Amino acid sequence: MKLGKVVGTVVSTRKDEKLEGLRLYLVQDLSLDMKGKDAFVVAADAMGAGVGEVVLYASGSSARQTKATDSRPVDAVIMAIVDTVVVNGGDAGGKVLYDKSTSS
Repeated sequence: MKLGKVVGTVVSTRKDEKLEGLRLYLVQDLSLDMKGKDAFVVAADAMGAGVGEVVLYASGSSARQTKATDSRPVDAVIMAIVDTVVVNGGDAGGKVLYDKSTSS
């Protein structure tokens, strides 16, 4: 899994029938300090994410293991919407890098 931020949508009116019904997003990789990297991926959305949200995404064969992407030709899938990211100690004394409830 990788940490990323949904930064845009990808619209395709002509596509393989196995992609019908999937929402496609442009996801930017995030560094540990929650800053955008120069790496992007187009990911199918299995969670109902939206632009601006921090997400976990899987790529490769793992991307085809969600209910929404099973047997579909995808190489990346959004599989979780992140609520918090904490390092060094978990919730008890760790440093909060991201908190969905306080970010804008």
